[in-house]
Amino acid sequence: MSDIVWELPALLWALPLALLPFVYVDVRKSVVWLKLTPVDPLSRILTPLLKLAASLLIALLVMALAGPHIPEQLSQRSGEGAEIIILVDRSRSMDDIFAAAPRNTLSRVPIGTQSKRQVSRDYLIEFIQRRPDDRFGYVFFSNHSTELLSLTYHKDAVMATVDAGALGRGISQTNIVEALLKAADMFEHEIYRGARRVLLISDGGQLLTEQEESFIRQRYQALQLGIIWIYLPAMRGMTLEPSDQDNFLWVDMPERKLHEFFKTLSIPYQAFEAGSLSDFADAIDAIDQQHYETLMVDEVQPRKSLADRFLLFALMLAGLLAAIQAYSWWGAYLPRGHDVDVRKLSGICYCEYLVFDS
Repeated sequence: MSDIVWELPALLWALPLALLPFVYVDVRKSVVWLKLTPVDPLSRILTPLLKLAASLLIALLVMALAGPHIPEQLSQRSGEGAEIIILVDRSRSMDDIFAAAPRNTLSRVPIGTQSKRQVSRDYLIEFIQRRPDDRFGYVFFSNHSTELLSLTYHKDAVMATVDAGALGRGISQTNIVEALLKAADMFEHEIYRGARRVLLISDGGQLLTEQEESFIRQRYQALQLGIIWIYLPAMRGMTLEPSDQDNFLWVDMPERKLHEFFKTLSIPYQAFEAGSLSDFADAIDAIDQQHYETLMVDEVQPRKSLADRFLLFALMLAGLLAAIQAYSWWGAYLPRGHDVDVRKLSGICYCEYLVFDS
């Protein structure tokens, strides 16, 4: 009961009204001479109890109107998961059809109808639903980065943000450096709870200067961050790792340069190439299976109203008092044989009293 808070505490000044049943005196005379009524010990016990019930009924109604509730509370528990900042590329290339066929492919080869950003949205929502203990944040970036959602445990808010991030059209420029630093800033003033990951979803890369590389390395090592990159190939056949079938134009692609830089950071780093829906699904499965570490999970207990409980008890007391009152009326106004005799007798005695008294 010590946790109860009142929304309108001023109404509690009306609690003295609960004393009215003890103050009220019935001045009506239903019996001419009280000595004619039999002694009823049970009534002497029930009368104060009924007054107490009526008093409690008034008190419960007043307290219910005052708005009793337990306020929102924050609790912690041990969980298994990670803290993940999602970085989604908003460049114009993410509006392209996901896993589109090369230009020289025959038209009879089926292709998808969803853009890369829409496919990313669908798999991200599925991933979030699998991770009940994870804490998510969301950033989308093009030439500038925008923090849409800070780190939170509210899965509905996270999924709504991811869904909204798939709307609209992208622009031509991309600044991955600013996005990576924005993600690091979101962990800057957070208590370290466990695994920290930055999930990057992009179809491109960026050539970094030595100063940018040094700054990113310093920030990510100091904050104990890891990077997961789901790469959506912009060109069929090109991979992040060099191969014998490489086109000579792919050697210095920004995606490969960025991939090589990530591998030198001395932090946890994984790269997944999602050139098809099955590749994307496999990447999500692999991430989901690997990134489970013990961390402290904050749980918000929502505000809980107690007015309904007060009203329920008041309703029970009101029903009891109404039933007793109905029984009293039934006993008073439905005549019985011996009741008539008592009335006659009481009238006679009253007359004799007047006569002898005079």
